Amino acid sequence: MATGEDLRRLALALAGTSEAQHVDRRAFRVARIYVTLHPDGLTANFKFTPEDQALKCLVAPDAFAPIPGGWGPMGWTTATLARLTEADLALALETAWRDAQPRSKSKRK
Repeated sequence: MATGEDLRRLALALAGTSEAQHVDRRAFRVARIYVTLHPDGLTANFKFTPEDQALKCLVAPDAFAPIPGGWGPMGWTTATLARLTEADLALALETAWRDAQPRSKSKRK
């Protein structure tokens, strides 16, 4: 069972990650925000690619769900931390972190 403290520790261990306040949540970012932690520490919102989101929600529907409304189709996914092992949480963080890396100039067109 993962916790908000596990998320914070694991996220800050990923290269280049910084933590800051974002609205009512704690946000973790490299070039872009890749995960936010709810103030109660029970859920987090991950920014996955739509493909990664579909896989996470298929494999672990009790832990991952697309955020309702317009954010879900963009890959934003809510995770219930208590339904994840620490290893599952680390993998989710690494997946979102990898996709939040700075884009090279050749990809920015």
